[in-house]
Parts: sequence; structure tokens; C-alpha cells
Amino acid sequence: MMNVADALGSSLASVVPIASPNFKPMNLILLNRWQLLRRNMRHGVLAMALLLALLQGGTVRAADAPQADAPRLVRLGAGDSVTLQVYGQPEMGSTVYVADSGTISVPLAGPVQVAGLTPVEAEARVEKALKDGQFLVDPHVTLTVTQSLSQRVSVLGEVRNPGRYNVDPNTTILDVLAQAGGMTETSADFVYLLRPDGNGGETRHRINLKGLSGGTDAAPTLILKASDSILVPHADQFYIYGEVARPDKYRIEPGMTVLQAIAGAGGITPRGSERRVEIKRVGKDGRYIVKGANPGDLVLPDDVIRVKESIF
Repeated sequence: MMNVADALGSSLASVVPIASPNFKPMNLILLNRWQLLRRNMRHGVLAMALLLALLQGGTVRAADAPQADAPRLVRLGAGDSVTLQVYGQPEMGSTVYVADSGTISVPLAGPVQVAGLTPVEAEARVEKALKDGQFLVDPHVTLTVTQSLSQRVSVLGEVRNPGRYNVDPNTTILDVLAQAGGMTETSADFVYLLRPDGNGGETRHRINLKGLSGGTDAAPTLILKASDSILVPHADQFYIYGEVARPDKYRIEPGMTVLQAIAGAGGITPRGSERRVEIKRVGKDGRYIVKGANPGDLVLPDDVIRVKESIF
């Protein structure tokens, strides 16, 4: 069954048959442009709109059409691998790498600067180089990113798979954390986004993962950029032992009190006393101090809570 794109292509080819004495070179140009558009378009409706524009004498180019794929918006950088194709010139097709100088080697035209450009912008620059060098009259170039090594971010700290991950213009912090296997059980509820400031330093944004929809800890933007780093810190913890059901170390929740800490540890055993609870805490001078604890006292990082036996 003939699909919409094929049907439209056939209709265009039959507007004026090539063998007809009325055939004009412009018709061939329109046909060639349609074939180029058909190769790049995925949706029949969009292709139909572009076809109508061509038949009406418009000068719509495939590179100017809306691109749904994020890789078409990624900026090229050193180390990226791209496939270069020139319509009607199969011998010029090749896979090239963006050099440290930011250039790619284009057949006939030589080195062309593409670093910092999107693939669409790079296509236009390569076409200009081929045209200015009088190698081709009206070149149509397609660049496809096959491997992106320049658009990466680092994920460090309390994640299951720390490392470097590719990003595109739509990648968020949650996307990258998912790629890194998620956060560990001992991770905090916030992360730090470290971003180079262009002056040799970096800015640090504290992002509350429980309030990404808004709040005082929200970063100016959650969309990642190349060279960003995400640091997932270890959650603050406290220790509890003595006459509790489950003595162990636990993470501190915001606003946690001594009573809540004891409840999280399974509660006090029959031998324990809620009146004989003490906290061992690091003082301002770095030395440990031991003091009695009330149920409503806040638990601080690295506190050691002891529930003693009842004396009766």
C-alpha cells in the first residue's frame, strides 16, 4: 500500500513529466527538494505542508523545518562523531570527528568550523563552504550525531552508578539521576548542581528533590548543560542504642525529634525508660558532651542517643 509520503512524491513527479517538452529545470529542482524533504520528514502532515510551500514557489529548506529530535539541538564539540551526507553525492558521505580545534574535515572543502553549533547550523555552514569553494552549485548536507562525547555531565556521590552521562537540551537532573541507577538508601534528599561560571570558578546550587516543582531551594534552571556536575551528598545520620527494639544508625528527617528517633528505632523495650535518655553530641570545641534528652529535643547530625534501663 502506498503511504501518504509516496503518494505525494508521485504526484509531484507527475506535475510535469520529465519527458514532456514543457519540462523545465525548476521542476527537477522541486522534485529534488521534495525527495530531500521526504528523507528527513517523519510525519506526513508536516511533509504535506512543506510540499505545498514548494509548489507555491517557497524556498523552504529541510534544515529549517522543526526538529522533534533533541540530538538536532545539541551543540557540537570536540570528540563528537558525526555522519556527513551530501544529497546526490554518495561518494562524499563519511563519518568524521570534531577535532580539538572545533573543525570537521569535509571532502573537497577541507576543515570547517562547527564547534558550538547545532547540527542544523553546522549543515548550513558546510553547505556554504562547498558553495563558496565552487565545488557544488546547490549542496544539501545532512549531519547526524552518532556519538556525543562533548555534551556530558558528571554524577558523583550517593548514586548506584557514578560516572559521566550524555545530556541533550531536554535532560533534567532527575533524568540523569535515573541514568546513574538512582540514589542509594543513604543519600540525602537534596543534591548540589555545580556549574562552571566561565571565569575559572563554579557556581553551586542546592536543589531540594522533594520540592522540584518550586520552593526556596529550587535552582534557576533544572535543565542540564555540558560540563555540569551533580553531587549527591550522604544523608545526615544519628545513632541510637540501648533499650530500643532496633538499635542502629538512621537518617535524620527534617525536624526530627528525640521522640521520633526512638519511634523509628522500634520504640523503647519493656526494660527501658523514657525518662533515662541521653544524647552524646559533638560540641563547638570538637569535644563530645553528654546531656539528658527531652522527647521534643531536635536530633542533630552524628548524635548518639542512648536509652537506659529503668531503675525500677
